[in-house]
Amino acid sequence: MTETDATAAFDAAERAMWAGRTEAYARSFGRLCAHTVPALLDAAGIAAGTRVLDVGTGTGTAALAAAERGALVRAVDADAGMVAEARRRGVAAEVAVLPELPFPDGEFDAVIGNFVLNHVGRPRTALAELRRVLRPGGTSHAFGSGGGRIAVTLWGARRGGGQELLGAACAAGGAVPPSYLPRLAPDEDFERTPQGLAGLLTEAGFGGAGVEELEWDHRATVEEWWGGVAGGVGNVGLVVTSQNAETTGRIRREYERLCARYDDGEGLLALPHVALLAFGTA
Repeated sequence: MTETDATAAFDAAERAMWAGRTEAYARSFGRLCAHTVPALLDAAGIAAGTRVLDVGTGTGTAALAAAERGALVRAVDADAGMVAEARRRGVAAEVAVLPELPFPDGEFDAVIGNFVLNHVGRPRTALAELRRVLRPGGTSHAFGSGGGRIAVTLWGARRGGGQELLGAACAAGGAVPPSYLPRLAPDEDFERTPQGLAGLLTEAGFGGAGVEELEWDHRATVEEWWGGVAGGVGNVGLVVTSQNAETTGRIRREYERLCARYDDGEGLLALPHVALLAFGTA
């Protein structure tokens, strides 16, 4: 398979993975991903009057948070179901698939992307497109003379114990990953470390690129955290839903066994997570 074929296959698998899963995402991983939104907006300098593009908006959580700060927000997502839900919540959202955005050069003061780079087949080209739509001069109250800002989050190589829970249950239950899992072409991949992500932004033309790690405990019930994968959300959801009934039962039993170590004593799981937050200037 050529690099072009591999990228096309990755993007097709991603589109198929998210289709029809808006509700399952919102009930599970959507709540998880909301943890990073305040830090994401701070890193992008979001304030009243800032013209913001939220890329990969999902159900619109980051876009709504930016609007609450008085920003002027537009949003895009590759999945029509996500866009419909974001619109229902009051977000000016439309369908668009990176690395092609329906906006002119320099349209925005800030671009944010909450866990979107994990889901594009050409991350470097996608970042270059995000730089294209950023205003070179920015706005004086938010950016001074440094130009528009980008802030993105990404699941990195260092993972918290809570992130490993579902994968560990799949392994212990004898799950066999399906062949159609999205796999990035080797030439498009990059180190999922602070240094690797900072280098990716620099390579795309952003100045002052920096990366920090965010750590938090995500709290959810046993059923809620299982509900995301049972609904086929994410790669681990594709793994679980591709198994036969016997294997799925084993995975579920292993999951319940492993959950015990994360019980917070109040009926919830306290699941440690780690993510990367990157930022830079156009």
